[in-house]
Amino acid sequence: SSGINAEWPLRPGFEGKFVMRFDDTNPAKENVEFEKIILEDIALLNIKYDKFSFTSNYFPDMLKYAEEMIRKGLAYVDDTDAATMKDEREKRTESANRSNSVAVNLQKWQDMVAGTDYGRTCCLRAKIDMQSDNGCLRDPTIYRCKNEAHPRTGTKYKVYPTYDFACPIVDSVEGVTHALRTTEYHDRDVQYYWFIDQLGIRRPCIWDFARLNLTHTVLSKRKLAWFVEQGLVSGWDDPRFPTVRGVMRRGMTVEAFKQFVILQGSAKSVVQMSWDKIWTINKKIIDPIAPRFTGLAKQGLVPVTVTGVSDHSKNCAKHPKNTEVGEKEVHYGSKVLLEGEDAAALTPGQMVTMINWGNMVVDHIATSGQLVTGLTLSPRLDNTDFKKTVKLTWLCDKPQNVGAVAVHYDNLISKAVLGKDEDYKSYIGHETEFETELVGDPCLAEVKKGDIIQLQRKGYYICDSPYQPASEFTGLPMPCMLINIPDGRMQQVPKTTLPPLASNGSAKTAPVAPSGNGTGVDAPAGGKPAPKPAAPAVSGNADAILTKDEIKAAVDKLLALKKQYKDLTGVDAPAGGKPAPKPAAPAVSGNADAILTQIGEQGTVVRNLKSQKATKDEIKAAVDKLLALKKQYKDLTGVDAPAGGKPAPKPAAPAVSGNADAILTQIGEQGNVVRNLK
Repeated sequence: SSGINAEWPLRPGFEGKFVMRFDDTNPAKENVEFEKIILEDIALLNIKYDKFSFTSNYFPDMLKYAEEMIRKGLAYVDDTDAATMKDEREKRTESANRSNSVAVNLQKWQDMVAGTDYGRTCCLRAKIDMQSDNGCLRDPTIYRCKNEAHPRTGTKYKVYPTYDFACPIVDSVEGVTHALRTTEYHDRDVQYYWFIDQLGIRRPCIWDFARLNLTHTVLSKRKLAWFVEQGLVSGWDDPRFPTVRGVMRRGMTVEAFKQFVILQGSAKSVVQMSWDKIWTINKKIIDPIAPRFTGLAKQGLVPVTVTGVSDHSKNCAKHPKNTEVGEKEVHYGSKVLLEGEDAAALTPGQMVTMINWGNMVVDHIATSGQLVTGLTLSPRLDNTDFKKTVKLTWLCDKPQNVGAVAVHYDNLISKAVLGKDEDYKSYIGHETEFETELVGDPCLAEVKKGDIIQLQRKGYYICDSPYQPASEFTGLPMPCMLINIPDGRMQQVPKTTLPPLASNGSAKTAPVAPSGNGTGVDAPAGGKPAPKPAAPAVSGNADAILTKDEIKAAVDKLLALKKQYKDLTGVDAPAGGKPAPKPAAPAVSGNADAILTQIGEQGTVVRNLKSQKATKDEIKAAVDKLLALKKQYKDLTGVDAPAGGKPAPKPAAPAVSGNADAILTQIGEQGNVVRNLK
């Protein structure tokens, strides 16, 4: 999306057209759901394209161009196995097939197009320069054979172009004048123009710009999908995710996002950018228009008596500097509430400023041990010297007060910048979601989903779900859920600094009562707890509320089980912790290592036959035998045979009980425990 925002502002200045295209060249990796999400995200950014297309629309043209290159001697079909081809490219060694005649290449190409058994062992390579210092020019693959259905073309094609071959052709055919690409493709620019020149088609202009990297963040679609599959986030719109819908759910505005991208310009130096910069821009946009409300941390509220005041209300501006934001009704009275942390910082005789009210003097502080249990204030509204006074947020103690929950998020990745060889999974598992129960002023009931507000002295928030009055089924209201919007400053998640109250409160309880320190429901008749519904591996009520530590311990246990599974099997545990169905045991002789040895020997036979220019039938028979051995190995082990046919070194047997399926079952059960705790 940052790339789209870099291109979109250029369109009107050059009276150009903006082309939106999905490069769907690999049927195995195409996902219609991902495409739908991307298009929805573009709509969220208010970006409109002039033309929409798929690379697959041009598959017939690319087949013709590929055959043209074969006839010109600019491409050849290679049946070298992947491991050997990689080794030859690194050593700048030409393939044995590079010197094949055009006729031979056309015959093999037809095998590929038809998707025959032999064709599936081949790929089409461009004949460029195997001695080049630029590895992208060492005869890159431009077509591969895949007997897989494509989301749009079905099973019509058995061969599919690589992105490197398709991109310059489609750019040229669609009339693209400027192709904006990130600098990671810079080494491929020469290759891009080689295809253009050899095919004699129009040359677009390539414009490189640096990819945007963000601290504490992974941007890979594959890695983000892992978080979703493991249930570590709520979905693709999780406020901790770097997706468009994720950051917008957290309160990012479209205007801030666009300004940020434009400020980065088209620099070619790759930099690691902090999130603080974009959130600072966002704050400048929302601050002048965000209405102000009051919300007090529910735990530890202190009752305050204000002398000489009768109950009344008046309208006050929602924004001190912008009257266009509107007004709200503020309630006044002799009984008000302060946060315990504020009350604990006051001293007798101190002059304080009650926001939206005026100055008052602290007459009396009631305590119980170290805990402040009450205050008495007397108004000094004629004193308008607010410069040196402590500013306090407060609420009149009224039944109309609204319950709310403030949600703060931390980074999913605990390390700011990951090294090239570092596994991001080593830096997860810490607590990243923190909730605080609030008592809010009655006007919070008017806040709608998506509204951005400021809670005075707490920060900016976006409404994730609005307040709902008491339900006829539970008798409880649903709180206004508010997600904290970072403002670019280093912030700590709010923590309670007060001594524990006599009755515990929990930030994780879903319906909350408007005020008080109890459970949010009336005491049951007879003083006996109501019977609990059946619940999975979790118990407790207001007398035993699950803590963050308990959740963290459960997550740690889940991650330990997944590590056990990987140590034992060499692969990640499947999503959901369900064992994959086992195939019927194949009729194979010996164990997996013996078959692997046979694969290595047969691979050598195939390579020798090719280098000795054996007949096509001899090579095909040897290849068929090799493929049969590889299938035997996969049927037996469930994984593909490693390159070269050499057994992978076995890790030391981990201290696990039972087999992989038993551990997988434990993973599934522990995953349920974690979800239920959350």
